[in-house]
Amino acid sequence: MPGQTPARRTVLKGAALAGAAGLGAAACSTESKLGHAQVPTPTAPVDLGAAEAVPVGGALLFREQRVVVHRPSEGEYRAFSAQCTHAGCVLDKVEGTEGNCPCHGSRFDVTTGRALVGPATVPLPEVPVRAEGGRLVAGPEA
Repeated sequence: MPGQTPARRTVLKGAALAGAAGLGAAACSTESKLGHAQVPTPTAPVDLGAAEAVPVGGALLFREQRVVVHRPSEGEYRAFSAQCTHAGCVLDKVEGTEGNCPCHGSRFDVTTGRALVGPATVPLPEVPVRAEGGRLVAGPEA
């Protein structure tokens, strides 16, 4: 009816739908970091296990610790966050030197962190890593 205000329920439904649509647009943006940790690296030293577990020339995913480690040569290690820069999912596997995000199909070069296949366009952040007494430790020094 003309001049009648909409019911409270109608207004609330419209507001909820508008908010959900905004979140969906943010999550689908190629530059979105929705859900991505503000500080994706370990904030304290994390023991990853035996340094020898990472093959020379290869990489190993430490999914629980959210870190992927590459070993370019004997005694040299590079690590990156294993949390996708698109929507924050954790990589689920490494095939050769490519890390795979199971949520939207993004792929990363785990030797450099570079995004290879979208929707992610932002590289994986580098994580400090070192070998101590034959063990790999990721994160800042204590």
